[in-house]
Amino acid sequence: MDSELLTWIFLIGGIVLMILETVIPSGTAFVLGFSGVMVGLLRFLGILENPMTATMAWLFISVGLIIMIRPLIKKYFGGDTSFKYADEDYEAMDKVVDVLEPINDEDNSGRIRFQGISWQARTIDGTVPAGTQVKIKYRDNTTWIVEPIDIIEQPISNKLKE
Repeated sequence: MDSELLTWIFLIGGIVLMILETVIPSGTAFVLGFSGVMVGLLRFLGILENPMTATMAWLFISVGLIIMIRPLIKKYFGGDTSFKYADEDYEAMDKVVDVLEPINDEDNSGRIRFQGISWQARTIDGTVPAGTQVKIKYRDNTTWIVEPIDIIEQPISNKLKE
């Protein structure tokens, strides 16, 4: 391969990668392109004449730049992060929900409204009519297992309605 052709491949390839960064934003394409332009310029100046040395220099410059620049990118351009305990079953336990369709302990034909969504429900024992409230105990696959709440346990807003 002609020495001058390899120099142009590094220069043009680096510029293309840097432009490609606008289409695929990740930072990596820009760093690879920048190191390609650097190696192309070093080859143009006659510092890197061997093609294998130029390729290894491009590889090491790319890795070095990514390692050095990554903390700065994370510090100044990093997104917001948040942590939340992701056990929905634990968070749902003992929540009071409305019964949409009558619930019994024989099958999963009953429905409750939990977090704005209608879910299958089954009672531990007995039946619960529609329009009342129940307390979630646990989940069996996609079916919530519920139990009726006593009048004493109902929230004050429900007692005022009666």
